[in-house]
Parts: sequence; structure tokens; C-alpha cells
Amino acid sequence: CSVIQKMVERSSLQHPAAHPSTPGVHSSSPLHRFTAPSRAHSGLSASRLGYAKEKMSENGPWGKVLTIDTMNPTVKKVEYAVRGPIVQRAVQIEKELREGVKKPFAEVIKANIGDAHAMGQQPITFFRQVLAMCSYPELLNDSSFPEDAKHRARRILQSCGGSSLGAYSASQGIDCVLQDVARYIERRDGGIPCNPENVYLTTGASDGIMTMLKLLVCGEDEGRTGVMISIPQYPLYSAALAELGAVQINYYLNEDKCWSMDLSELKRSLKEARRHCNPRALCIINPGNPTGQVQSRDCIEDVIRFAAKERLLLMADEVYQDNVYAEGCEFHSFKKVLFEMGPEYSDSVELVSFHSTSKCYMGECGFRGGYMEIINMDPEVKAQLNKLVSVRLCPPVPGQALMGLVVNPPQPGEPSYINFIKERSATLSALAEKARLTEEILNTVPGISCNPVQGAMYSFPSISLSKAAIEEAANDQAPDMFYCMRLLEETGICLVPGSGFGQKDGTYHFRMTILPPMDKLKVLLTKVKEFHQRFTNQYS
Repeated sequence: CSVIQKMVERSSLQHPAAHPSTPGVHSSSPLHRFTAPSRAHSGLSASRLGYAKEKMSENGPWGKVLTIDTMNPTVKKVEYAVRGPIVQRAVQIEKELREGVKKPFAEVIKANIGDAHAMGQQPITFFRQVLAMCSYPELLNDSSFPEDAKHRARRILQSCGGSSLGAYSASQGIDCVLQDVARYIERRDGGIPCNPENVYLTTGASDGIMTMLKLLVCGEDEGRTGVMISIPQYPLYSAALAELGAVQINYYLNEDKCWSMDLSELKRSLKEARRHCNPRALCIINPGNPTGQVQSRDCIEDVIRFAAKERLLLMADEVYQDNVYAEGCEFHSFKKVLFEMGPEYSDSVELVSFHSTSKCYMGECGFRGGYMEIINMDPEVKAQLNKLVSVRLCPPVPGQALMGLVVNPPQPGEPSYINFIKERSATLSALAEKARLTEEILNTVPGISCNPVQGAMYSFPSISLSKAAIEEAANDQAPDMFYCMRLLEETGICLVPGSGFGQKDGTYHFRMTILPPMDKLKVLLTKVKEFHQRFTNQYS
């Protein structure tokens, strides 16, 4: 009867005139559409009522509207190795350990993702003090909080609707935070002006990157937008391009030269891509993820000249700008280099740069704070960008507040300055030491070669795999996925195979974060060393 009733109701939607109207309600009224079937009809079969018999399925008389065959096909092309099958298996193993299943290890050590606080890094006290007062303003009356923290909290709250973090902000972001980001960029870049109207607060850097790609992607067939991304790459880029139906254009970093960018490789990649798509943008991650390199100023100048000549928009992912460890390396922002190259480039090259609260010394991934700055964007396009960001209403306001603190931390002479500098320096110094240790230990293992971890939070060593190991994996897995899955099952160490980031054919890698505490990092590196030796012997 319930099936017949649904059919009757469905018919009432399709043939409203077949049922009497409720008094006082027009036939197109929603109330009419839900008129119940009469008792006279309730005992009749669907066929006698004139309804065609429909195929029954386990999901009901009509089946699911959304199936794997009817869903958006571009979503099925999306892959994100950082949280892929190996991480899902790691979660299962953790559950098995809690349930008492015996393993040859006591815990899973996740070195697959750059989640600093999950790895034990402590938050910066000043940031959390201000956020606490912003979240619970009664704390502004607590004498245990320093005055500079109270001043920041009051200023942020005064810029929020109703003086509350719970209110929506303007779509572009909280005004005082936009002002602070602009001043931060000016200080970082030696006084080069920054207009707050060109700054957009974002839900982490990923949100800004996705927003810009949405603006860029257009065209069909050979006119479809192509975007140049480095290989190895952060899987956000390949996933976003797949979702948007854009063309991914790979250019390879030079592993033999510490993962540097090579101008001749950019030219090769672009020339080949123009045969089948319309290249419109070039993405750079500096410092690099997953490769940990820091690009030189000369390299950045070459990239800017290349973009100017080939009419490419530059997307500079600079979320690791404070994470530089190697002697002789220095972070250079693309904007600073662009403007120091003079008006020939600074007046014409379109650049979007991104930053985040998730990396550097902050590691505040969960707050999802970030910003992007646009340079030389067409005013009509900027109007469309403003419309696009308004659709999402605003980024999370606590994340915006945190971004404001990152760019406006305690200054010399303020009560919190000494402790802030102490905590910041300790975090960055520990990361530098762990970067050195990772390179040193991995390079003692025959069959593993690790470039210096110049910056960011990861190493991306190459691993030599025998023909036997490759053949063993060939049935259903990439060889380095097979390697990393075996590593997980035997040691509890969760790394990400290089195939998830892209790599030259015939080469194999894994990415590991350097974030675990020093004692756990040493255990991790020792286990990787021992496993690789066993694995090599087994498949020799």
C-alpha cells in the first residue's frame, strides 16, 4: 500500500487536475500537491489506477537518483594521496590495536601529513590567549592575560558584527585583519606597497587556490585551460584540476639539483601542452612540498620572465615561507622579486600569492586561516572574484582572527614579545634539527637517497626497488605504494608513496614529514632503515 500511495502522490505532482482542489487553495499551491489519495483508490492496484509498472530495486521502486554512473564524472577522477588508501589502512590498524589485535609494533606513527599539532607541536601561547578572549570576552577582565593580548582581542572583536566571532564577516574578510595582512606584506617585502583591497582572507591556502582555478578554467577541447604544475606536486593541484575539468600540464623538478626548477623543462612542458590545450597559468610551491627545496632568487627571476613572455598567470604557493633551514638558503617572495625587476614586469605580470596559518611555526591547521594577494588582476575579473567569494559568505572567523595575529604578532617592548620569540625560535630550531637528522640518517641506508631538506616540512627520498619487487607489486599497486603498504603493516610507520605526488617514470619515492617529536622521529627513521634492508634482501 505504501508503494501505491507513493505512486498516487507522484501522479498528483504530474497531473494535478486529476484531483480535487482543497477549498481556498489554488491548484498550483504546494498544499494541493500533497493531497492524500482517496479511500476509494487505496485498495486498487497500481495497474488498475492507470500507472505503469515500474522496476523494483533494492533501493525502492525507482532506484537511487545519484549513483556511481550518474554522479559528476570529474569527481571520480579526483585523487588525494595524502589521505588515500594507505592512510585509511593506518586508521584501521589503529582500531585493531585498540581492540587488542597483536601487531609487531605498539603504535602507528603517522608521518603522512603536515599536521604539526597532531604530531605534538605546542601552540604559540600569545595566539591562543587572544583567541580565547575573542571566543569568551569575559576573559578580557582576567588579570592573568597580558595587555598586548587584550588589545589585539578588543581590536578584532570591534571589527566583528556584534563584537562576536560568531557573526559573519565581510566576504573578503575582517577589515582590520586585511589591513594587518597588507602591512605584514609590506614589511616582509622591504616596503613594497600592498593595497588591502587586493587581499582576500581564505579558508586556508587551499580555498584561495581553488577559487583562482575556478576563475581560470574555461574553453573546450584544444581550447581547454591548461595549468602548469610541478612534479612532484602537492595533490591539491591535480585534484582541483581534475574536479574542474582542466588540463594538468606537468613540468619536472630537477632531483639531481636538489629539486630546483629548470627553465628548459618549463619550455619543453609548455611547447608540448600547446598542442592539445590552452596553457594559462603556472603554479609554483616555494618552499617546496613534497620536495623541501627553496628556490633561489635567480630561479624566481627566470620564472617571472618566462611567465611574462608566455603570458601565463603566476600562482605562488608560499605557505612555508618561514620554514627555511639550510645554510645559504633564503625565502624570496615572488611579489618582492617581481617589483624589484621593475615596471616592465611589475606592471603587467599577473600574480596571485598564498599564505596560511597551517604551516611555518604556527601549525594551526584546524583553524583554516589563510590569505591570498592578487597583483595586476583585470578590474572586471576582480568584480567577478568578489562575487565568487560572496557565495561562500565568509571564511571561518576564528581562522581570520588567527591570520591577523600571525601577521601582527607581539612587537619589541610589548609584554608578550620575549616569550613569543622564544616559542617561535624553539619551534623553527627543532624543525631545522629534524630536517638535518632526517637527511643524515636516510642517506646512510643503501638504496635510499635523500636530498637536503632545505625548507618546508618534508623529505622526499628516492628508493631503489629491484625488478622482483616491482613485479610483485605490478598486479594491483604502484611499486612504491606496495613498498609503503608493507612498511605500514610491518612497522606501523605511515608514509605516502611518491606515486601519489607524481615522479619521473622508473623512479620511486616516499614522502615523510619531519614533524614527529625528536624521540619518535629517531624511532621512525630507524624502523625505515631496518625495513628497507629487510625488503631489499627479500626481493634481491
